[in-house]
Amino acid sequence: MANTRNIYDNNGVGSEDTVYRYLCPVRKAGSIIGKGGEIAKQIRSETKANMRINEALPGCDERVVTIYSTSEETNCIGDDEEFACPAFDALLKVHNMVVAGEGDTYGYDEYTVAARMLVASDQIGCLIGKGGQVIQKLREETNAQIRVINDNLPLCALALSSDELLQIIGEPLAVREALYQVASLLYDNPSRFQHYFLSSSSSSLHQQQSGGMLMNPPLTISHKNYSASRDVAEPREFSICFICPAENVGGVIGKGGSFINQIRQESGAVIKVNTSETDEDDDCIIFISSKEFFEDHSPTVDAALRLQMRCSEKVGKDSTDSAISTRVLVPSSRVGCLIGKGGAIISEMRGVTKANIRIVQGEDVPQIAREDEEMVQITGSLDAAIKALTQVMLRLRASVFDMDRGLVLLPTFFPYISQATETSSKPKQRKRENHSHGSMEIGRNEDYANQMNSNSHRRNHVY
Repeated sequence: MANTRNIYDNNGVGSEDTVYRYLCPVRKAGSIIGKGGEIAKQIRSETKANMRINEALPGCDERVVTIYSTSEETNCIGDDEEFACPAFDALLKVHNMVVAGEGDTYGYDEYTVAARMLVASDQIGCLIGKGGQVIQKLREETNAQIRVINDNLPLCALALSSDELLQIIGEPLAVREALYQVASLLYDNPSRFQHYFLSSSSSSLHQQQSGGMLMNPPLTISHKNYSASRDVAEPREFSICFICPAENVGGVIGKGGSFINQIRQESGAVIKVNTSETDEDDDCIIFISSKEFFEDHSPTVDAALRLQMRCSEKVGKDSTDSAISTRVLVPSSRVGCLIGKGGAIISEMRGVTKANIRIVQGEDVPQIAREDEEMVQITGSLDAAIKALTQVMLRLRASVFDMDRGLVLLPTFFPYISQATETSSKPKQRKRENHSHGSMEIGRNEDYANQMNSNSHRRNHVY
């Protein structure tokens, strides 16, 4: 590797650091985690790089392995005494472990393996080159099949919709050489957005010793002026409120509270089930919250994604349709960050996720909502619904932290997709009132109520 860039504080990721995001097949995750995380710890110890292994998401057969370090070339690579940064070294070690024993994975021959990585859109140009010259040269020099895929991204890429997928297929030595050259190019051309990679990739996951995310201690600072250091910053409350069909509540709670308690413990979020103001056959509220720093993983997002399926309603129950409908209540004061000027943001989210996303306001909001809440309804396949809920939560979370500008990563060029405006046919049980919900435990957190604008004017729109 040719040069050494500035060293950045180990507590965060800066624009001069090196970050790689390698996609590991779920079935091979054990080969880089090991019992009790022993292998992952060994990789970190040997290379001095930091590594996060994200949980597998439902319906996705890959997990994101985020590898990052300073850019100082301290590690000796191979027998030629060439030096590289710790993240570069760790990336090659992870790849070697993942492909060990692989063969014919992608239907070519018994000697074929693959490497897949997520690459930020502002980095992809260094791999393609003008007129495709760089990528063509890589193909010729390595004899590997190298493709850049910018649509049909795997579900684990949901946090940053500007990601593109790099796929390398070929004989093991060819793939390793191609990965080596690709990693070198990415090293020389870091993404200007990479200080978001850790917070974005971790926001749908949780930290644990085995089977989940293996990570450094939580980040303590963020890049440049996007957040303050921990000694002056205060955590903020971030919450999400599901409307859950009555028949689903038992599945959310589990026998003797087993399931909900497990999610509480594993995510670290506060989860409350509100049934005190509803009849037996009515919808209920599932309230999820946590106090968190913007640059850390989000317990709220983690818990919400785990509970989404159980809080959602199947669409087309009498058919083979696997679509689901997820309903979330949002403070009126936060709805603007989801709609955007002229509906630009919600149109963008529809295009990115392929889900039907509607924001229901005014008299069409279910009666279980507070006076100053709107409803976001997400309908689509499981894959699309998870992506859409994640997009919604990341935008709401950024708004709570006054970090909306951080979402410039989300592309704005997706076409507007016309949406149906029909409302739910479910009967409304009570007249909507401005009240606080009761709960099996306690009502919704006061901090959540404080996020609302109590004087918000009702608009009878469905976006």
